[in-house]
Amino acid sequence: MRAVALTAAVLALVGSAVRAADGVGILKRLDHLVYAVTDLDAGVADLEQRLGVHAAPGGPHPGRGTRNALIALGPESYLEIIAPDPAQPAPPGGRWFGVDPKTPARLAGWAAKGSDLPRVVAAAAQRGVPLGEVMPGARTRPDGVELRWTLTNPDVRAVFGLAPFFIDWGTSPHPAATAPRGPVLVALRAEHPRPDLAREPLAALGLDLPVDAGPRPALVATLRIVSGLVELR
Repeated sequence: MRAVALTAAVLALVGSAVRAADGVGILKRLDHLVYAVTDLDAGVADLEQRLGVHAAPGGPHPGRGTRNALIALGPESYLEIIAPDPAQPAPPGGRWFGVDPKTPARLAGWAAKGSDLPRVVAAAAQRGVPLGEVMPGARTRPDGVELRWTLTNPDVRAVFGLAPFFIDWGTSPHPAATAPRGPVLVALRAEHPRPDLAREPLAALGLDLPVDAGPRPALVATLRIVSGLVELR
C-alpha cells in the first residue's frame, strides 16, 4: 500500500511538473492578453483595484472603433485593456473581440508572437486551422510615436475562440517597453466542455495551451501581484 501511495504521489508530481512546463512554454509564445471592457476609464480603475497598477493610455485604433490602455506583464508581454472608443462609430462588421458597451468585462483573446505571418497562416490552413487573412494595424501613442504591425484576423476566433491571433511588430517598439509594470503572468489556460476538441487543433498550431473541462469555452490567466494570485477570465 505504501508503494502504491508513493507511486501515486510521484505521478502527481510528474503531472504537475509537466503542466508547469506547458505553462512556461505557452508564456514564451504569448505577446499579449486582450481584456475587453465596456468603458475604458472604468475598466482601468477596476483593474487598478485588483492588480495594484494603473494602466497607461495606449491610443485609439483608427477605423476599429476601439481604444486601449496597457499594463506590462514582462519585457515583451502585456495586458491590453480594450474598450469602445466614444470618438469613433462602431465599424459595420462590429468591433474586434466583441467589444461592446453592453458586454461584460472578460478575457476576450490573446496574441502570440509571430513572424512571416503569411507562412504561419498557410501552415495552419494545411493543418485544418483557419487563421484568416494577414492585415496591417496601427495606432499613435499619446507621445506621438506611431506603432505599426501586422496580424492575423482576430475576428476568425479559431478553435472556439481559444486560439490566439498572431502578431508581428516589425520595426516598431514593443508596447510592453513603455507600459507600467506590476503583475507577472504565471499561467494561461483554457476551458471547454470537451477539452479534447480544443487540444488537437491547438497542438496543430504548435501551442501547448492547457485545456481543462469547463461549462463553456473560456481563457483564464493567472497573475501574480504583491498580495497573491489573481485570475482574469
